[in-house]
Amino acid sequence: MYSLARKLLFKLDPEIAHEFSLDMLAAGERLKILSLVSCDLPSNPVTVMGIEFPNRIGLAAGLDKNADYFQALSTLGFGFVEVGTVTPKPQPGNEQPRLFRLPEHEAIINRMGFNNKGVDYLVDRVAGKSLKHPLGINIGKNKITPEENALSDYIACMEKVYDYADYITVNISSPNTPGLRDLQFGETLHNLLQGIKTKQSELADQYEYYVPVAVKIAPDMTEQELIDVAQTFLELDIDCVIATNTTIDKSSVSASVHANEAGGLSGLPVQDKSTQAIKILKSQLQSDIPIIGVGGINSVDSAMEKLEAGASLLQVYTGFIYQGPELIADLVKATNKYSAADDND
Repeated sequence: MYSLARKLLFKLDPEIAHEFSLDMLAAGERLKILSLVSCDLPSNPVTVMGIEFPNRIGLAAGLDKNADYFQALSTLGFGFVEVGTVTPKPQPGNEQPRLFRLPEHEAIINRMGFNNKGVDYLVDRVAGKSLKHPLGINIGKNKITPEENALSDYIACMEKVYDYADYITVNISSPNTPGLRDLQFGETLHNLLQGIKTKQSELADQYEYYVPVAVKIAPDMTEQELIDVAQTFLELDIDCVIATNTTIDKSSVSASVHANEAGGLSGLPVQDKSTQAIKILKSQLQSDIPIIGVGGINSVDSAMEKLEAGASLLQVYTGFIYQGPELIADLVKATNKYSAADDND
């Protein structure tokens, strides 16, 4: 059923198809007909960051930037959904076209640029909603905010989403906001995360409960850079790391008509990069900080590779675009068996 829908959707401009698909999904939820494309999947809970997830498979940030569709998306079998990236002020993002399909590589190039309606809009969307599964909220800085003032943007978002998120993701790895990836290194990273941890502690005291903070990193770091980042995470007691975002390395798609488009590459070409990053991080973090693995998950085998590399949870995005809800069902069933086997070891 989805393969037919995909053929029709892929005839449309990618961004138009994106919005149309989500609107249809929301309509299906309102009409209570989503059961036709979803299935009742068995639960096999796993606890990560102190949160109980009904299964290990989540939706990565970027699909539902403004939290307009998270309730509908949660009916498709995901164990958790991450919305955003959201910024303090609304911003239109980069000029169109900014989204490109590479079907021959099961990949997407995007240079969306944190297009979103602002954190106040997102909070209005999630406030008062009953959530079936855990909700992550991914936060970033506005394009116009200087790099040296980035902390103020992250804190502004944290203060507004804290009471609504099961966990908060700090996005410092998108390649589509100038200078953002510079926040991942050295003293700049340390100072940023130290400020975020201080604010997290203040908010935990204010609300009398603790909301974990995850940090999402890029796949384009060297081994030593990943080791250095891991040591900073350990020093500052970061709750979780999400590995990884999109890559700027397009050498694997050099034959594509879109190979020279600016933006981050996601899907199959980032699969090995993200898995290798997980392995390096796990060697440093051990069991102290959990890892959410994301990047190129398009099959049960690729999901298992990331779990074996050290991930505790997984997220999908591009694989979901190409394969639809059936992929989610396959991944949930397989990772439930993995969890059961792991419990018996």
